[in-house]
Amino acid sequence: MNDTFMKTRPVLPLLVSMALPNVISMLVNSLYNIVDSLFVARISEQAMTALSLVFPVQNLVNAISIGFGIGINAQIALHLGAGDREKADISATHGMALSILHGLLCTVAGIAIMPGFLRRFTSDESLVSMGVLYATIVFLFSIVNMADLAFEKMFQAVGRMNTTMIALIAGCVCNIALDPVLIFGLGPVPALGIAGAALATNLGQLVTLCIYLYCYATSDLPVRLCRRHLHFEPALDGKLYAIGIPAILNLALPSLLVTFLNGLLAAFSQSYVTVLGIYYKLQTFLYLPANGIVQGMRPLVGYNYGAREHGRVARLYNLTLGLSAAIMAVGTVLCLTISGSLIGLFSSNPETIAIGTTALRIICLGFVVSAVSTTSSGALEGLGKGVPSLVISLCRYVFFIMPLAWVLCRTLGPTGVWHAFWITEACSAAIAFVVYRRAVSKR
Repeated sequence: MNDTFMKTRPVLPLLVSMALPNVISMLVNSLYNIVDSLFVARISEQAMTALSLVFPVQNLVNAISIGFGIGINAQIALHLGAGDREKADISATHGMALSILHGLLCTVAGIAIMPGFLRRFTSDESLVSMGVLYATIVFLFSIVNMADLAFEKMFQAVGRMNTTMIALIAGCVCNIALDPVLIFGLGPVPALGIAGAALATNLGQLVTLCIYLYCYATSDLPVRLCRRHLHFEPALDGKLYAIGIPAILNLALPSLLVTFLNGLLAAFSQSYVTVLGIYYKLQTFLYLPANGIVQGMRPLVGYNYGAREHGRVARLYNLTLGLSAAIMAVGTVLCLTISGSLIGLFSSNPETIAIGTTALRIICLGFVVSAVSTTSSGALEGLGKGVPSLVISLCRYVFFIMPLAWVLCRTLGPTGVWHAFWITEACSAAIAFVVYRRAVSKR
């Protein structure tokens, strides 16, 4: 395969061709998240609350798989851009082996900590029981999840975006189809309730992995997994973690934030905790298309940076920023105009709908400006600059929003937590712009 197209094709059609499959697969994945939650909400609002409480730990496991995958992606793209295919192969092989190890550790740790974690936020033992059941089934497939993401980032690093799109869509469609069957029962299949939702998720991930394995075995992928490369490579593994760990922390910080905000909101009403969980489901649907564009940009900036095409890196960044801002503007309009209907998809409780309507209309004020932070973080990860990317995320998820939420909820009540979101995005965007410019100027 001739992979030099990453530095020779015009920037706009190149970015669109790389990003569009990601955007489509992200939209389908977002639809799955929404549909999955709709089915769970039909069990009971208590089931939806259980999922909201499990979300931070589940998101942490996903952060480890995606974040380390970003390290794999960046190293493969940088080595291919520099013309060193052997190091690209070694990076892919070590990345896959370490991802499987991470999956095993997450399975053991996730199942072990969940009962105690849930009891920190509720004394309702039925809620704890539902959350533990769901989490246990999901975490049993952590190895499959980790392998999925490692393959995804490997295929994306060499420009095979259509493969990742097909694999992700197939897994999501399988998941959506199995949700009603396993949750409510059909024919000989018994109704499994919340356990059925978890099992449908796992089976969807397994379908995705099978597709990746088939495509890897039957294609001429320029990066190969080789057993002979499984030798001690501390310098290379160090580079994988140097990018992967900041990326993991970037993605894990929302879990820390949700846990913190759940603690603040639970003091007022369980409905506020439910609304926060619903918001993050909707946020996934709104942000993932923009993140799909960032994913398309990431291997391109890595490849061009490795090939010393710094002008193209700058053009890719600016184009991605504009497209991401446009998508977030659409999300803002939707939240301002149909916020009540969006919350009503997940709850029929009038109190929850009223709280959620107010929350969406306030939080969405920061959507457009957040494109600066997400684009800058993604570009820095693609360039192998994990620490500056982590600084941006720390501003978004720790340094600004946590103190602001704590102060504002004591002066404005629970509504103050919603105001902390848009204020944080505005402050973080300013920091992100400066951090990105300084990082790329040091070459």
